[in-house]
Amino acid sequence: MMRLTPDDAALLAPGLLAKAERGERLNHAEVTALYHLPLPDVAAVAHSLRLKRSDPDTVTFLIDRNINYTNVCNVGCNFCAFYRTKRQKDSYTLDYEQVSAKIIELEAVGGSRILMQGGVNPELPLEYYTGLLRHVKAHHKGIRIEAFSPEEVLFMEKQFGLDLDTLLDTLIAAGLDGLPGAGGEILEDDVRAKAAPARIRSADWFRILDAAQRKGLYTISTMVIGFGETYAQRASHLLKIRDQQDKALRDYGHGFAGFAMWSLQTEHTRLAGKAPGASAHEYLQQLSIARIALDNQPNIQASWPAQGFKVAQAALYYGASDLGSTMLEENVVSAAGGGGRHSATIRELVRIAHDAGYKPAIRNSYFHILRYPDVNEVLGLGLGAELEEERAVGAGA
Repeated sequence: MMRLTPDDAALLAPGLLAKAERGERLNHAEVTALYHLPLPDVAAVAHSLRLKRSDPDTVTFLIDRNINYTNVCNVGCNFCAFYRTKRQKDSYTLDYEQVSAKIIELEAVGGSRILMQGGVNPELPLEYYTGLLRHVKAHHKGIRIEAFSPEEVLFMEKQFGLDLDTLLDTLIAAGLDGLPGAGGEILEDDVRAKAAPARIRSADWFRILDAAQRKGLYTISTMVIGFGETYAQRASHLLKIRDQQDKALRDYGHGFAGFAMWSLQTEHTRLAGKAPGASAHEYLQQLSIARIALDNQPNIQASWPAQGFKVAQAALYYGASDLGSTMLEENVVSAAGGGGRHSATIRELVRIAHDAGYKPAIRNSYFHILRYPDVNEVLGLGLGAELEEERAVGAGA
């Protein structure tokens, strides 16, 4: 990889930003150079591209809920405060009725998707996973199931002795609609080895998501910054995702539905004091560069759970076109100590988009707009019983 100094980047700046604004593809050295340029200049280009690549007047979000079906895990990532060993008193595995109870709360506020992930729990048989999928499909017919990170799929391959195609076919037959992009972090194995020696490596992450895309499953690309990775490694991560998207679009006609990134939270983890994390400035910088580099992904999310509402609102002018989701329940980032708020009401996300000057829209997993909420009604002085109930559910999740 070419090593750039800030002076080198300054010399590249005028032509580089003009090239980026024209929507031309940047190479690794050019993407790396963006980190050395003034953020307002980079952000201006990112926002210009956002207005061209997605509806310039609209900011979208999804009504969903994260469900962590177990916190028992044998991977033991240094940056995770969520996992437990099976001997710890607060370890758990949800039964099907407990999962249903969480989905009923989501259905009550008009939700359409669950993002269901857990620890890598060696005590669970394959029948637990397939039975859970069938149960949800039988009792909650309007809910999409996007479940099991590449880390969990890799575990299932090894644990149950199934090749990847057979495993995915089995899960799809039981009701699986998509795979989350969790476990991406930084897709450079030397960074991954330091942060989590037993963590899934980048080749397997891409192998599993490529197979999911080949089979028509929903997927999303992700990134987490703040492990101490270099600018060149951040750029490499983005270009690997871009290359996979090129391949998927060419070979399968579809790829990652969107891109989500957030900053590492380490407060209650073994990386506390050892990994730098990332500031709001770095987050907005990385978001802007992602918008520029990922020329084949129009849907870029802002992360309010890790960054807070104000930074997420600012992100709508740094390349983001989407506010993610309500996340009526979130346990992984919150366990690590990030942000403070880990669920949002429809009203709060509508407020963020509206106050930033956009038309808020509720979408599905594929970023197709389902409806435009009545802003005057949602933000009126009287919230109404339904929104009050929604706030209560979010606060108690």
